[in-house]
Amino acid sequence: MTVEQAPAETPKATSSDWFQRAVVYQIYPRSFADSNGDGIGDLRGIISKLDYLKRLGVDVVWLSPIYTSPQDDNGYDISDYRNVDPLFGTLEELRELTDGLHARGMKLVMDLVVNHTSDEHPWFVESRSSKDNPKRDWYWWRPPREQAAAGTGPTPGTGSEPNNWGSAFSGPAWEFDQATGEYYLHIFSKKQPDLNWENPEVRAAVYEMMNWWLDRSVDGFRMDVINFISKDTSLPDGPRGDGKLYGDGTPFYIDGPRMHEFLQEMHREVFAGRTGDLLTVGEMPGVTVEDAVLYTDPARAEVDMVFQFEHVALDQEEGDKWRPKKLLLTELKQTLGRWQDGLAERGWNSLYWGNHDQARAVSRFGDDGTYRELSAKMLAGILHLHRGTPYVYQGEELGMTNMTFGAISDYRDIEVLNHHREATTHLGHTDAEVLAALAPLNRDNARTPVQWDASRHAGFTTGAPWIAVNPNANHINAAAQVDDPDSVFSFYRKVIALRHAEPVVSHGTFTMLLPDDPHVYAFARSLPDTTFLVLGNFSGQDQKVTLDDADVAIVDVPAVWDSAELVLGNYPADAAVPRLHLRPWELKVLRAGAARPAR
Repeated sequence: MTVEQAPAETPKATSSDWFQRAVVYQIYPRSFADSNGDGIGDLRGIISKLDYLKRLGVDVVWLSPIYTSPQDDNGYDISDYRNVDPLFGTLEELRELTDGLHARGMKLVMDLVVNHTSDEHPWFVESRSSKDNPKRDWYWWRPPREQAAAGTGPTPGTGSEPNNWGSAFSGPAWEFDQATGEYYLHIFSKKQPDLNWENPEVRAAVYEMMNWWLDRSVDGFRMDVINFISKDTSLPDGPRGDGKLYGDGTPFYIDGPRMHEFLQEMHREVFAGRTGDLLTVGEMPGVTVEDAVLYTDPARAEVDMVFQFEHVALDQEEGDKWRPKKLLLTELKQTLGRWQDGLAERGWNSLYWGNHDQARAVSRFGDDGTYRELSAKMLAGILHLHRGTPYVYQGEELGMTNMTFGAISDYRDIEVLNHHREATTHLGHTDAEVLAALAPLNRDNARTPVQWDASRHAGFTTGAPWIAVNPNANHINAAAQVDDPDSVFSFYRKVIALRHAEPVVSHGTFTMLLPDDPHVYAFARSLPDTTFLVLGNFSGQDQKVTLDDADVAIVDVPAVWDSAELVLGNYPADAAVPRLHLRPWELKVLRAGAARPAR
């Protein structure tokens, strides 16, 4: 395939390695497409766009939660695991969506949120009703401790929290329940109490629910913060950093002592013996490369791949997303390269720039101004040509950008609202300071509606959208791109088709090149008969690539690459431009013949 050619229809990923050749598309239903004018995306809206997804060429659709929910955390607080929230539609419409995807050769993966439920879930309603209720131990309940730990103060009239952990959504990780005089643990919102996976009845109930969905033809699960389910049962205080109100509990609930046991049990009870190609993805904040190898080693039967977060913490001071800093390309290469090396022999990784919890990729890693289209295309090529399964977050294939929110009232995300309140009331920051810190990395950047056309509300809804549409929809939208061979959308089609067509993309070895270059991202993908050299310019200036001294397992004479086939590029082909010269935000994928042995 040359840069001038549109991608031909290519065979979809099948057989035991199907997910290694696949591309996943994430849909955040609330913001995808609204069919009934209530301003909230729904299943019928998704169904109306299935041919769009087919044209893009993806293999799997990951659907963020559509279960019954009070919507405290936009559906990640589930009150009924076996039903669809009326906001989004019905079980019958979900079946129609599943059938429509299958008819087009795509699979459906559901979001599995079982570290916690909603506080309105019948399980928790029973659990909080009395200390003697049979479901009391389905959640983490503890009595107050009279002496406040450092960094926490007593709750008036109740004593103090059982430990000093802070919630991921600001405030303490414990909520006092007046009815029984005890606290319950919530790593996230106070309306998201954590399930106690130490209780075998909890695990059995979760497995039964998962089997129920698989029996309804769902093709697998993306498991939300799944490596939080095993906790140190002593629930000790966590270290408290300078200027922090609460302790860090993550050492005691991330990758806990029974994690591998629980996932292996899940596999036995849910997936073992089932036929068909199913997918299990573990979202695992804080996971190490070493643990990821264990989680994804097929011989251990835990999960197929992990979602890790190291690379999306590199533009944050000490991992604090509200203290953004400049991303250094050398650090990005070091991190992603280490994950490529660590999972080279065993296991598998997910590849992503963005999702519903991250800022827009082109605004974060590229240039969303002058070079928006070029940098969006370059980012697509760099990501998808790594070893792993790439994910496309809705709108990413159009080069959608971050949103500008003028006031805190424009935001909808509970994480943002809670942080703003805590920062302005307890940490002494001004409204202007907090809004400036929120802007680059807040989750609502990715949750504005998909921009389908240039009409009012971008064709997302005929009503008032639940969150504002980005004003740049008048020129960044699907209608303007789907039939344009030079658009970001068409480039994504080419990249996806390349993964389907070229075994070296899914199965080749990975060699990072030029690790110390501050502007050029370069790597090689190799099989015995093929080598791809992938080059990306992460700057607005021309860059010359020099490989002479690189210690690489590829043909290392620049003259060879100067005459190599250009497999894919984001600029029009120009024979006058040397192969190893990169224009601003340029991507080049070059092909050579058999790779030389490593030196």
